[in-house]
Amino acid sequence: MAQKSNDPTPQRPEGGRLLDAPLMTIDLLTWIREVKAEETWKDSDKNSMTLYKTPALRIVLIALHQAAEIPPHKAEGVMSLQLLEGSIEFTTPQQSETLHQGHILTLHSGITHSIIALEESVFLLTLTTPEKNHEG
Repeated sequence: MAQKSNDPTPQRPEGGRLLDAPLMTIDLLTWIREVKAEETWKDSDKNSMTLYKTPALRIVLIALHQAAEIPPHKAEGVMSLQLLEGSIEFTTPQQSETLHQGHILTLHSGITHSIIALEESVFLLTLTTPEKNHEG
């Protein structure tokens, strides 16, 4: 299995960050500092970085300033959200949950949800992708 890295983008022109390898370790504290050091974090209400990406699984680090919102949307796969810093309100049409540092939430695919940061917050989002999207 070959290693895969990200392509350069306007936000991260250096590119080359490892996104997939047969074995990877991810230093969350380093990437939290990086996300909070970028201009996007300084200029907007949120910033994110994909830390791992394969056809079956994606791990994304997301930082939100207090009162930042992620509007209602659906994920095509099952997801988990692990709150690393702060607190958020996670809402679906059926219920609302307040999450604090150390909490993990799981959600089945296709459920509309939204997020509001109750304070500056950072979370790790892990998403599966539907099998129909996997290419062997």
